[in-house]
Amino acid sequence: MTGLLITGTSVAPSFRAPSGWDWVLLPGVDKGLDGYVPRNLEVSMHDLVALRAGMIDGVLAGFRPDLIVVDRHATGIHGELATALRRARATSAVRVVLGLREVLDGPEAALAEWARLGGPGVIKELFDGIWIYGDPAVHDPVEAGEVPWSLRRLIHYTGYLATGRPTGSGVNCMPGPYCMTTVGGGSDGHALARVAALTPMPAGLGHLIVTGPQMPDKERRDIAQLARNGATVVAMVDDVVHHMRQAAAVVSMGGYNSVCEIMSTDVPALIVPRSQPRAEQRIRAGSLARAGYVDYQEIGTLTPEVLSSWLSSQLGTTIDRRRLQLNGLARVPQLAAEQLAAEQLAGTLAGVPAGRRRMAARVKVALSRAAI
Repeated sequence: MTGLLITGTSVAPSFRAPSGWDWVLLPGVDKGLDGYVPRNLEVSMHDLVALRAGMIDGVLAGFRPDLIVVDRHATGIHGELATALRRARATSAVRVVLGLREVLDGPEAALAEWARLGGPGVIKELFDGIWIYGDPAVHDPVEAGEVPWSLRRLIHYTGYLATGRPTGSGVNCMPGPYCMTTVGGGSDGHALARVAALTPMPAGLGHLIVTGPQMPDKERRDIAQLARNGATVVAMVDDVVHHMRQAAAVVSMGGYNSVCEIMSTDVPALIVPRSQPRAEQRIRAGSLARAGYVDYQEIGTLTPEVLSSWLSSQLGTTIDRRRLQLNGLARVPQLAAEQLAAEQLAGTLAGVPAGRRRMAARVKVALSRAAI
């Protein structure tokens, strides 16, 4: 199998692609005060969307994939994907899947977003399936009202994309027992990192603060200056899951990737979600807390004293997360194979040779301010 990963995130190609796969990098966008804006190009947003749409259309037409997996935004930014998907479906037996995190947003905001796409009818026209990367026993976005009920027959729940993530060097950058604070990409993690830096650690416990590569340099220097008792402040670690597994406790924001990494361990965790611009992290943290897998604290009520007390209460404890569905990374290839088998059957019935198996996947590699 060979494939392409199409992304607007400039750091994506620094990640190792699977053998036989390659990257296509689109001109990026950022979130501005009034919506998306070009990240680097000095052009109008209208022209940037047209450029990205043309690039995507050309890639799909030239590569002729058998399976397309779209991440999160069904028709891309300002509908940039719609024409390319319709053309691909009209000219081949390609299968198209929409991949969604287990939490989208509050129901009202999520349903408004579906309406802006054109409603369930557009989704049924463009997609053959919807993969939800979560465990419905913890949070079911259909039951919660985040996904239209009429789309339920397209949905397959994969479980969290947790166990089986690639490992790094396995080298620990912290000697002795420690607590780990991580704020995801870091672009909006300064408030949590600041509270963590000011928190006195229980006796004998070190503190590893991972600010994320997107935290501005000025904010990272502030955290390093505030850090108490010789806490180690770094932008990134080589192997996040390894460091989490070795920690006595983890304090984290509620982004999907961070939560998946935590769920693959038995380490106690306190989730401190962002509250803007989406309710996604708060819903995720609340759902996991109600199920007993994490503790949950709002940033507005988190103080160094509160955090120190929580850490003291967690020392020496573990959390049994074995009831969670965490095998999404194994389940997704199985679902992909099912879609490819359906594509081959459709091509055979239409008299079109199935040819070599190829997949074009659009992935959001960075969660924070990433352009798909």
